[in-house]
Amino acid sequence: MILQQALFEEKKFEKMDYSGQLWQEKEFIDCIFTGCNFSNSVLKKSDFSECRFENCNLSLMKLPQTAFKNVVFTNCKMTGVDFSTGNDFMLTFSFEGCILDLCSFHGRKFKKMQFKNCSLKEVDFSNADFTGASFNQCDLSGATFDRSILEQADFRTAINYSIDPEINKLKKAKFSVNGLAGLLNKYGIVVE
Repeated sequence: MILQQALFEEKKFEKMDYSGQLWQEKEFIDCIFTGCNFSNSVLKKSDFSECRFENCNLSLMKLPQTAFKNVVFTNCKMTGVDFSTGNDFMLTFSFEGCILDLCSFHGRKFKKMQFKNCSLKEVDFSNADFTGASFNQCDLSGATFDRSILEQADFRTAINYSIDPEINKLKKAKFSVNGLAGLLNKYGIVVE
């Protein structure tokens, strides 16, 4: 289904296949996407405000100059999405139960971002600002934190992370005692 109009308000999109499509200069306000397939699609110069994506496949989706304001992703597969190409001005979203493996958040501000029960394997968080972010029950295996701002971030229930305190800003970040080994990996210390 190809969308012809430019503005959508309070619409529900269910089980639609938009894979491989180009959406350019579309605006979505308070819309709900349920069970939709956006894999390999391009959402260019589009705006999503107060929208929800539930049980959608957004893998390898491209987001050049696209804005997300207060958007919630629940139980979505989003492997390989590069969030660093989105609109700098409006990037506020949260993720719950999502697969975000191999995604990139490189070099952008994502303050107070919420991740809950997500797979964040091999995600690039380098040079990004995640001040006040929450990584609740998330698997961060192989995730890259390089010159990242993680001040006041909450990693207390996150697992499998490796963060070098010498090259990342961690002031007032929260970690559990069980997760301290993830801060010492580079030293080759064995914590039992």
